[in-house]
This record gives sequence, structure tokens and C-alpha cells, in this order.
Amino acid sequence: MDRRLVHRSLIVAGILSVIICIGTIGFSVIEHWGIFDAFYMTLTTITTVGYQEIRPLSRGGRIFNSFVILFGVSAMFFAVGAMTQTIIELQFADRYVKRRRNRMIAELHDHCVVCGFGRVGRNASYRLQRANSPFLVIDRSEERVARATEAGMLAIVADATNDDDLRKAGVLRARGLIAALPSDAENLFIILSAKTLNNKLIVVTRASEEQNEQKLRRAGAETVFAPYTMAGRRLADSLLRPHVLEFLDFTTSVVGPKIMMEQVHVGSGARAASRTLGALMSSGGFNVIVLAVRGSDGRMIFNPSPDTRIAEGDFLIVLGDKASLNELENALTHG
Repeated sequence: MDRRLVHRSLIVAGILSVIICIGTIGFSVIEHWGIFDAFYMTLTTITTVGYQEIRPLSRGGRIFNSFVILFGVSAMFFAVGAMTQTIIELQFADRYVKRRRNRMIAELHDHCVVCGFGRVGRNASYRLQRANSPFLVIDRSEERVARATEAGMLAIVADATNDDDLRKAGVLRARGLIAALPSDAENLFIILSAKTLNNKLIVVTRASEEQNEQKLRRAGAETVFAPYTMAGRRLADSLLRPHVLEFLDFTTSVVGPKIMMEQVHVGSGARAASRTLGALMSSGGFNVIVLAVRGSDGRMIFNPSPDTRIAEGDFLIVLGDKASLNELENALTHG
């Protein structure tokens, strides 16, 4: 329920309760009526139902009843007006929110579709949100969608296994899709549907069972993560090589002066293309560490030397602060 409706309902209920209590006590004291008769007289007065006085009123009772009429009827009109205004505002607000959300979805391009806002999908969404990457969350649960919306994410109630809902999510214009439903069968169905609609889509998913990893890959998933397998490896690594694990955690999270690891693409027409890595770093003065270079042919060069030549379409895996990474990205993209 909307907070405005609850807040105004409490205010209206409070005002009416106070007036009814005052009227009941007043008629009991002035006219010496019983509690029920005093309450009934107050209720028929402020609701203007038109019943006659249940008993003849004294002069003092009529004076008191005049104030009950004045304030009670005004309170009833205020209550009806406030509730009507709130309902109308909610109706228009819902229409505006839906129209605005649909417009934002229609404007999405090269975005990511996150299917499922459970534990895995939620963490993936938070990661995309921190990276300022455009994405859309779809989930069958209204509660989960509301939770995503409250976190500032674009989300809709939809069934990711339905082709029409995938189209509504803009999967034809999307760059990637995260299948994060708890069931491997559902994720498999999503991958098949999404790849049929957009065969250029990059799909990543999770596998609850190890034997299903190959099935998900054959369905079209580029990357398959097995949470239990990964957790087991990390638990073992925390004992066997804790310092390596600490470094990996450092490079994949925001630590200290916002140092992070990022991939930077060498765009077409960039002056950095066809230059050596050493010449690029010396000319730009970039405060980053190049950990690896992934060539356009898929070959990965770890710890590249200054003589390593950079070509169009390559990716540089670099470590540095956000400002330095942005400077390097601008140089490699726009040159």
C-alpha cells in the first residue's frame, strides 16, 4: 500500500476518532445519556444521515450539538476529500510511472537483461548499477520487482521464459542477458528463447548442478558459473594461497582509493592502435598497470612487455583508479 494513502488514512481516522470521543463524552455529561446513546447521537450528527434527535436536547445540549455539527461535518467533508484526492493521485501516479517506465525500456539499447532478482540476480544487478551500465530486471515476483525499483533499478514484472516478455524487455536490442533463475531447466529455456530472438546476444548463467554446465553451454550460454563449485574452490584457496585470493578480491572490488580492474577496448581510428604499449603509456602518462592484453584473435598475453604492439580490436586488462581508467579509455576509444 502506498505510504501517502496510509499516512492520510491515519490522519483522517485520528481526527474522526477525536471528534466522536468528544461528542460522546459531551452528550454523556451534558444530557446524562448512556455511552451508546451519546455515541449514536454523535455518529448520526457528523455523518448528516438526517435522523432526528434520539431524545429532546436541553439548551446546553443544543449549543454543544451545534459545535459537533460544525466541526464534525467539516471533518467528514475533509475526510472524503482527502481520501478521494489520494486515490486519484495514486491512479494518475501509477499511470505516469508505467508510461515513464515503458518509455525508458523503449529507449534502452546495448543493455543487459537480468532474468531473476533472487540472490544471484540481485548481486549481479547491484554490480551493473555500480558500473553505471544500462540494464533491466525482470522477475515474476511483484515483491522482488518492487525491491529492485526501490533500489533505483529499472524493473518489470514479467516471465523470462516467455518470448513476448523477452521482447518487451528489449532483448532484440540488448547486448547481454543474465539468466539467474534458481532452476537450471528454466535458465536453459531462457537461453534457448533469447538466442532464438537475438543470436548476437551474450548470455551468462548459473548452474546449480555441475552436470548441467555443458548443456547450458550447448544451448548458447557463453559463460556458465557454478556457485557451489566456485565457493568450494575459494574455500580451498583461502587455506592454500590466501595472499593470492586477497589480491584477487582487491582487484575485483572497490578498495582504498577506489582501485579497480577493468577492460579497455582499443577502438577503430584510435591513434594508440599500431603503437607499442610502452609508447602509449609514456605519451599519455596514465597511472595504470596493464596486467594483460587480449588480442582480437582471442589470444591472451599476460604481463605484456613495453614492446607489445596494440592493434585495433584488442582489449587491455588494466588496474588503476577510476579517473585514470577513464583517461585511458578516452585515449583508446577516441584517440
